[in-house]
Amino acid sequence: MTATMITTAIAASAAMLLLGATLPARAADAPDESTGSFAAINGQRIFYSVHGTGKPLVLLHGGVDPDSFGSNREELARGRQVIAVHLQGHGHTPDSDRPLSSAALGDDVAALIGYLKLGKADVMGYSLGAGAALQTALRHPEVVDRLVVVSAALRMDGFYPEGMAAFEQLETNAAMLGESVKGSPLGQTYPKVDWTTLFRKIGEMARRPDDLSELLASLRPRTLLVFADADAIRPEHVLEFWRALGGGQRDAGLDGSLRPPHQLAIVPGTTHYNLAVDPLLPTLVERFFGSE
Repeated sequence: MTATMITTAIAASAAMLLLGATLPARAADAPDESTGSFAAINGQRIFYSVHGTGKPLVLLHGGVDPDSFGSNREELARGRQVIAVHLQGHGHTPDSDRPLSSAALGDDVAALIGYLKLGKADVMGYSLGAGAALQTALRHPEVVDRLVVVSAALRMDGFYPEGMAAFEQLETNAAMLGESVKGSPLGQTYPKVDWTTLFRKIGEMARRPDDLSELLASLRPRTLLVFADADAIRPEHVLEFWRALGGGQRDAGLDGSLRPPHQLAIVPGTTHYNLAVDPLLPTLVERFFGSE
């Protein structure tokens, strides 16, 4: 099975997203255990690596590939301290008996911020990591300064029907997908991952879909939403997400004083699967961090 076939078989539920399985791990980008650290948190052994110096940015990868930001991780680290986390069952972070859920992953991220004594940190997530980032901000707003959500949906129906249909088959296809990834460059970079279990658990998440629509009214951190112009998420849902954050309600005024505190970016020439590595992404994110 090709990488394209793998990604066709993966859709996402509500606050998590279509998984970034098309992006192979790049050995030069992938930190090994000797270049990172582990934190004992919530019964998990969370791996993280630190890059650069400055204000902390917790970076949360997409599904399956813990290096899904590629060289953009180092680009983001040019002006700040990037803390790249491997979420439960991904990369160097071992799995546990705990089911996967974006809420539990968000709790892990908040606990890691406390473990590292960061006080407040900026949090940025893509795909699966965007669901975790959202939950971190919703459940633990006291530890999040600014939030960047890259390609997220509020509900399952935010995705195109073919994506949702494929996701319904993910548990059934977990063994086949797991064997395919095991023999890929990604599998060779992270040989300890139980890929079949990971795909199965992600499929189980789809049977417990979140609906964050009503919760967004309580979102406190200033937030940047980023989507591809050919995303896996329907444009109507992107607009719904933006409006839920107060965007698209009225003209911002000649001086821009009536604009909402949150921001929206649509990156041209991208899809869900290459958005995280697009060179424009760090520029947009740093512009948001530097805005008033």
